[in-house]
Amino acid sequence: MENSKNQDKDDPEKIYFEDIVNLKKSGGITIPKNIRDELFPESIENIFFKLYVPKEKDKIILEILPEEEAKKLSEELKLKKKTQQILKPKSKEVGGRKKKEKVLGPQPDFGRYFVYNFEAQQKLRPILESVFYKFAETPINFDDAMGRIKYGLVSYLGSNNIENARLYFSVINFLCDVIEKFNIPNLIEWINDKIIDNIKSKFLYEQSLLSLISTSNKMQKYEKSEIFVNKILNNIDSYSKNELYNILNSFENLVKIVYKDRSYPQIFELIKEKLLIYLKEIEDVDYKIQIIELLENLKFIETAYNIAKEISMNLPPESHRVELLREIVKRLHKKPIV
Repeated sequence: MENSKNQDKDDPEKIYFEDIVNLKKSGGITIPKNIRDELFPESIENIFFKLYVPKEKDKIILEILPEEEAKKLSEELKLKKKTQQILKPKSKEVGGRKKKEKVLGPQPDFGRYFVYNFEAQQKLRPILESVFYKFAETPINFDDAMGRIKYGLVSYLGSNNIENARLYFSVINFLCDVIEKFNIPNLIEWINDKIIDNIKSKFLYEQSLLSLISTSNKMQKYEKSEIFVNKILNNIDSYSKNELYNILNSFENLVKIVYKDRSYPQIFELIKEKLLIYLKEIEDVDYKIQIIELLENLKFIETAYNIAKEISMNLPPESHRVELLREIVKRLHKKPIV
């Protein structure tokens, strides 16, 4: 495809105009008047070009751009140059040789940010990298850093909800990392206000909320965690009743995130109440057992024990789950009630 494009450019039948111009001492090039008047009949004010040079360095190409596109591209190029300057390794002269300095302090964790690939990933990466080092500065230029985040979102969001959800998820994971490494908990509120509810994928919406719960707990912002837990529980309720696998999987993921930190018991009560609601609606014994185990992980031992005992007593003797439930009842009976 690229070769075809190059052939088109060199094909005489594709050329509308050609002439010879020379480079002036000032570095300028004058576009011949006849083609200038034809291309720009009204005015030459606010006319913008994209200038680029191929790797062969044998030509200069000017591409006419609309003003809005030119401004957008200009900001993108400025940001790219700033990023390159930030990432450019500094060196010291040691014994006549240049020695690279060791990079100190927190570093970006791109493996954490880019869990799922998306089209604009490589374009977003240098923006996030430059923002990371902006937050590493003292004092932090917060407006500059967040301006770059907003620019990345505006530039690369499109019409594809899945692509957008993956981009949002990456930005949220990035900001959660920034919050933890630079102790900036007020960013949690910004994510909640500006990003989270724009995610149109149920799965990535939940994954993003789980990231926020984990970070909020690390920063001891448990009231924020409670908000995000409620959002997940509401999202679980949006599944149809025949999507029990997704429903229980969402509960499993939520419990894995919260069960170790018992500093804010309200969160555990919220999850327990919702699990008991689903327990009443579920007939499948395997899913009931899964709920019992989730209650056990949340340390609601007495509740889990009573439910397991009741279910085991009501099962027909020939059920293949009788023995398993008896084992669960014995295990729970030995555990201390928290």
